Amino acid sequence: MKILSHFILFLATLSLQAQVTFKIIGLPASTPPNATIYIAGSFNEWNPGNPSHLLVNNADGKPEITLPAGTGTFEFKFTRGNWESCEGSSNGSQISNRTFTYGNGQTIDINIAGWEDMDGGGSGNSTAAPNVHIISEAFEMPQLNRTRRIWIYLPPDYDTTTKSYPVLYMHDGQNIFDIKTSYAGEWEVDETLNNLFYQKYEVPIVVAIDNGGSNRIAEYTPWRHPTYGGGNGEKYVAFIVETLKPYIDAHFRTKTGANSTGIMGSSLGGLISHYAMVTYPEIFSKAGLFSPSYWFSDTVNTYTAANFNPANIRAYMMCGNNEGDPDMVPDMQEMANLLTDQGLSSTNIQVKVIAGGQHNEKLWREQFAETVKWLFQLTQDIPETDKPVKIGYFYPNPASDKLFFMKGLTNEWPYHIDFIAESGVLVKSIDEYIIFPLKIDDLKQGNYIIQASFNQSSINQMIIKQ
Repeated sequence: MKILSHFILFLATLSLQAQVTFKIIGLPASTPPNATIYIAGSFNEWNPGNPSHLLVNNADGKPEITLPAGTGTFEFKFTRGNWESCEGSSNGSQISNRTFTYGNGQTIDINIAGWEDMDGGGSGNSTAAPNVHIISEAFEMPQLNRTRRIWIYLPPDYDTTTKSYPVLYMHDGQNIFDIKTSYAGEWEVDETLNNLFYQKYEVPIVVAIDNGGSNRIAEYTPWRHPTYGGGNGEKYVAFIVETLKPYIDAHFRTKTGANSTGIMGSSLGGLISHYAMVTYPEIFSKAGLFSPSYWFSDTVNTYTAANFNPANIRAYMMCGNNEGDPDMVPDMQEMANLLTDQGLSSTNIQVKVIAGGQHNEKLWREQFAETVKWLFQLTQDIPETDKPVKIGYFYPNPASDKLFFMKGLTNEWPYHIDFIAESGVLVKSIDEYIIFPLKIDDLKQGNYIIQASFNQSSINQMIIKQ
């Protein structure tokens, strides 16, 4: 059985490559007495409290850990056992991932400036767009007897229309929308979809499920690994199918059929998305498989061969050629061949290898827009003419410094007006003493959505600020 992972590969690579030791020489004053410190990174699926990656005090009383020999570059951070207690800046705000490139054997001295939960409470600013909401901080997962934070992205026109939307389910929710909650970088799914929306694409709802920290490997793997354990993936996917999706369909305007439902993830999140696609084709017809961890178990191949139903499936497979695992590209290509051998049409599968792409959120973020457009076959609702609309509730359009309002279209004046940028960020609100013409010379040039509220209704209109 193949048992390689990104970390095991470090063990198996050429012995000429030397080990590396990370030694903590400086800790913030806020560090609790007898704190246990772990290293987490792209080499261990970002597990923040893996006992195998616990730092141990050396003879000088300094916490340190030696990683096996390896090649390439990996990203990492230090934690006290979970992502809430991740290292941060001196004021507790988030810092960028550390990186290390293997070379000669060496010891790296590390200073930890602060902890996100101790030195300001992770006071970095949220980057989640206004149309991203948290459904629950503790959504019940009866299949696993635990709870989890659940996020939802609603398209910018959700509150001003009555239409229903397709849905994309995503894993590692901490990293999907908000840099403040991410531990390895943000996918910027909300900004990307908002930009597509303002380019006239019909974008889906996105439901993001936080990973379970130390339970991540277990939940994202349907089969056990002799070194890393796992095997609760069946229950995790059952939670999405039996509990979460029915809740979403009951509380939001969704297109409930398989043709309108997708699932996407990266690394082990790609593996569990693949399992969901194979196991529940009547639920998920679209799968985004980024840097899929097919290394975890050879059973994924035999299971796919025995159970895959290609009818109506669309699969987008993507990885980089510099992810640290030399088997990543051939493993993905082998699986793509298996899917097509099982009958998946060449028009319903995309296989993409990104030159220089590494195993990180940057790669997945940059490939998200193309993937979601292909999976959901998004098309632009382009008007017959590309000229700006000249007549609307608010005019002129384009406008430079003033906007007028045509009351005759609604027979009432708005009592609240929001200006929303293409990114989905609210940039200006007016709700007191609304006087026309509105002065908009404080807005930067670009496209905006105006949301105007009335006593019995509301309207949306795109304007161009010159």
